[in-house]
Amino acid sequence: MIEARHIEALKGLAGEKGLLTEEADMAAYETGARYDRGRAAFVARPATTAEASAIVSYCVRNAIALVPQSGNTGLVSGSTPDGSGRQGVLSLDRLTAPFDLDRVNRSVRAGAGLRLSDLNGRLEDSGLFFPIDLGADPRLGGMIATNTGGSRFLRYGDVRRNVLGLTVVLADEAGTVLDLSSDLRKNNTGVDWKQLFIGTSGAFGVVTECVLNLEPAPKQSATALLVPASADQVATLLVAMEDALGSYLSAFEGMSGNAVAAALDHVPSLRNPFQGGVVPGFVILAEISRATPPRAGEQPLDAVLEEVLAAIWEREGAPLADAFVGPPHEIWALRHALSEGVKHRGRLIAFDLSFRRGDIMPFLAHMKAEMPDHFEDVTICDFGHIGDGGVHFNLVVAKDDPRLADPDFEADLREWVFTVAVEQFGGSFSAEHAIGRKNQAFYDRYIPEKLRVLAAGLKTITSPGPLGTITF
Repeated sequence: MIEARHIEALKGLAGEKGLLTEEADMAAYETGARYDRGRAAFVARPATTAEASAIVSYCVRNAIALVPQSGNTGLVSGSTPDGSGRQGVLSLDRLTAPFDLDRVNRSVRAGAGLRLSDLNGRLEDSGLFFPIDLGADPRLGGMIATNTGGSRFLRYGDVRRNVLGLTVVLADEAGTVLDLSSDLRKNNTGVDWKQLFIGTSGAFGVVTECVLNLEPAPKQSATALLVPASADQVATLLVAMEDALGSYLSAFEGMSGNAVAAALDHVPSLRNPFQGGVVPGFVILAEISRATPPRAGEQPLDAVLEEVLAAIWEREGAPLADAFVGPPHEIWALRHALSEGVKHRGRLIAFDLSFRRGDIMPFLAHMKAEMPDHFEDVTICDFGHIGDGGVHFNLVVAKDDPRLADPDFEADLREWVFTVAVEQFGGSFSAEHAIGRKNQAFYDRYIPEKLRVLAAGLKTITSPGPLGTITF
């Protein structure tokens, strides 16, 4: 616990609504998306950049550690306090202003506490959207801090590619506010400082506002579930689709049979599109889209997709065994149900990995072959973004498995998975969830010392105060 005088001082800076200290009020901020639970000294909820600056300044001057928290949807214990009760949570949930749309510039200036769904809801009438598609509904500040990618990375890129400017509060004694909010698309006047705060887990500063690039919302789309002829043919199928469709291809998502079955079991309203209801061992969701409305005489996208799939099917040694073209809302409903479906199968131990695109399926094949010998009765329920090399490598353990009571069990499991992913397959241990307490040891192991020294130096320069959960 921290001294009562600090609580009173922070109440004066944040107001009664802006500071939570009661256990019941803080519980949601102390609990992560995947089982991690800490204990907060308080939860500060500034409504403006000025309030955030004042709170951060006070905490730095009094050596009070702060954990920035956005939508709290991450999987690596990066947004929750530890168990000491001496860390404060700095929540972005009231930082929902401003909201200034520049239709001509195709950009929006928004508060970092705005949720992705609210942002795109407000943009709907403009015909624009922020093109990061996620199963969760995070806040913008957390998306920036973790550099999320999502299901349509293949076409639109990650958050980093779609951020034009930021407003950031540094964890120094002054609570310095950095105005990096230029909405220029080309500005080669030196270091692109905003990049320091994208994908670095909030350790270098707290994002309070952002300027985002927007894209024309798709007016037409077509989707299909593809069954590859074999795991070895997935990469061949991806290249064939890209060659035939070019920029029309907006998603190429891989889903294991275990993950699909979990979603179908958990959400009875989902339609099972597979023959006889038998879920294949691996399925791909492919989407093509256009940002223009249908024109007279133009071939519909469903027909385009069917024509391309038919041509691939007729190739010698065809990489495609089966295909189901269907309504986008039905097919995406299946994809978006995977996370919750897998979660309800048992205790979930989740990994967010990335690889060269051609190494994804070999990695998955290796893990499926080796898992029974290393960790018996652990079920692999993977899915992910084959088009950009990302894999949500989810492992499910029965909730009554006695091994879950042993803290070494999960630690040993993580050790094995990361060792294989990084050392044998040259992958990354963090594709789009950045670094939290769960990944700290692997950051220390796999990031070269010189780069860690440079990162620590940048942390000292930007935010010398105790900010965030990662130690650079």
